[in-house]
Amino acid sequence: MDREFDRVVERRHTSSVKWDFNEETFGAKDVLPMWVADMDFLAPQAVIDALTRRAEHGIYGYSESMAGYYEAVREWMSKRHGWSIEKDWIVFSPGVVPALNWLIRALARPGAKVVIQPPIYPPFQRAIENNGCEPVHNPLKWEEGRYVMDMTGLEKEFAAGAQMLILCSPHNPVGRVWERAELEALAQLCQAYGVSVIADEIHSDLIYPGKEHVAYGTLSEKAAQQAVVCTAPSKTFNLAGLQTSNLIIPDPGRRQAFRKVMERNGIHHPNVFGLTALEAAYRQGGEWLDKLMLYLAENLGFLTDYLADKVPQVKVVRPEGTYLVWLDFRALGLEAEALQEFLLKSARVALNAGYTFGPGGAGFARMNIACPRVTLQEGLSRIARAVGELLTGQEQG
Repeated sequence: MDREFDRVVERRHTSSVKWDFNEETFGAKDVLPMWVADMDFLAPQAVIDALTRRAEHGIYGYSESMAGYYEAVREWMSKRHGWSIEKDWIVFSPGVVPALNWLIRALARPGAKVVIQPPIYPPFQRAIENNGCEPVHNPLKWEEGRYVMDMTGLEKEFAAGAQMLILCSPHNPVGRVWERAELEALAQLCQAYGVSVIADEIHSDLIYPGKEHVAYGTLSEKAAQQAVVCTAPSKTFNLAGLQTSNLIIPDPGRRQAFRKVMERNGIHHPNVFGLTALEAAYRQGGEWLDKLMLYLAENLGFLTDYLADKVPQVKVVRPEGTYLVWLDFRALGLEAEALQEFLLKSARVALNAGYTFGPGGAGFARMNIACPRVTLQEGLSRIARAVGELLTGQEQG
């Protein structure tokens, strides 16, 4: 197998949120960062080459999406996800998180109840609260070794007047890739109660063997008309810093409402390098992505075997998609904040604290495994050493 992903690339002193801001984020300089969702891999060579050519042009004036951008998005969605979309449905956004904020302003009434399914990516709740709406928790349930949606609880929230659902598909942090039957049941509920769906599908290209991402817009024409599907090349090809994402909005009314909010916020022109990278990635990055997923599957297998052998107290919630792994540390008997302090100060590893993901997150932590194997091994060895010392201390105490 091609080992290009084994290459360690120095990211310090590049304004990297992940590598240059540990002291500001965690209060510690010497931790190994395995948290924020970007990868420690070079982008595809086709993307690097395209950006180099564009940079060498030397003029970086105002930009706008040309035909190639729309064609690349449409072709990618058709080939990778079996969804035939129209050019007019595609709306640029400088990121999915900003888009969530603007979509809530555009599509939800002030004070409206918006449902999320914790443990969930923290910016979902912030987006709801920051834009004058009320977050409603519909926690996932743990059944037969995996997380599932609580459909009964969801219907109760819809019946009580919830206006919108933010769906994370695949789910961050638990890594579920929702099956078609699950999504169809969800869509039927949303249609019955007139609930708008914002489907965050930013991780939809990162699916492990044996699973298949089902784009929400493929469920039915009615489901597509009630939804906004958020996509981007950022997670797929490690392009988050270029701030380019694509919203797919089939319904003209919702599309116009979103564009009005963008206009009121002065959002007009996409990043010229983001456009360049997106087109190159979607047109020429497929083979690179296939190799990436093989490597991530190997990393996941390595992590699972390592913890089972050396740190059996830490359980792996095996993801079906994403390069994020939800780790269960509850057997260590530490309170939520004490666990994070233990990981930072004793293990010297920076993971996302589980309690920040809302109900159901205490005692867990999220680890990013999109890194060279040697980095992953170092992080795991630090955790193993710290857990061993903790358990020894507990026995002696």
